[in-house]
Amino acid sequence: MFRSFALLVLVLGLCPPVAARSATLADAIVAELNFARTRPQAYAETLRRHRASYRGLFVDDPDEPASHTSREGVAAVDEAIAFLERQPPLSPLASAPLLALAAADHAEAQRRRGSIGHLSANGDNPGQRVVRRGGGPYVAETIAYGFAVPGAVVRQLIIDDGVADRGHRAVIFDARLHYAGVGCGGHPVYTAMCVIDFSPSRDGGMAVRPPAR
Repeated sequence: MFRSFALLVLVLGLCPPVAARSATLADAIVAELNFARTRPQAYAETLRRHRASYRGLFVDDPDEPASHTSREGVAAVDEAIAFLERQPPLSPLASAPLLALAAADHAEAQRRRGSIGHLSANGDNPGQRVVRRGGGPYVAETIAYGFAVPGAVVRQLIIDDGVADRGHRAVIFDARLHYAGVGCGGHPVYTAMCVIDFSPSRDGGMAVRPPAR
């Protein structure tokens, strides 16, 4: 079972509401993930542009809704760029409605409770939430708090500032994962959040071969 439960907490002062456009936002996040997966060297160029927004630990990118403070500064960006330069292209992710339902379930529960993390209030992990929706348990999950802009969500998951094992990045570039479902919404503490559930199959089962393209 995939068990990448790294957590990314990004505290921003302002973020646009996402409830009314969550489906569009989800599609845009999957598209941004696929840009990174299928053209990693080109995506590295976007990080080089983003790098210019750093002043020490302070980040003020015009493409992001608010400035914020990083933990590692440009060191994490440079490390991500070096990774992308070495990374071979991967097949794109296909959107998976069942995974998206499970991701949205978690986003909505955390919106109501103001909680963070990958475990539900009853202790369920991401795979168990997909099972509850009628799928299988083979699921990896990333969560970004504080952003509701697709480029910013994916960029920060790939940079993985402050996450020692770069667990979000490892999930995004895991060649075994072929499907993704995204659930975004508001959060009473961090303003916005996006849950992304990944799996080898459309429904969380263990796929024996990649999907036809």
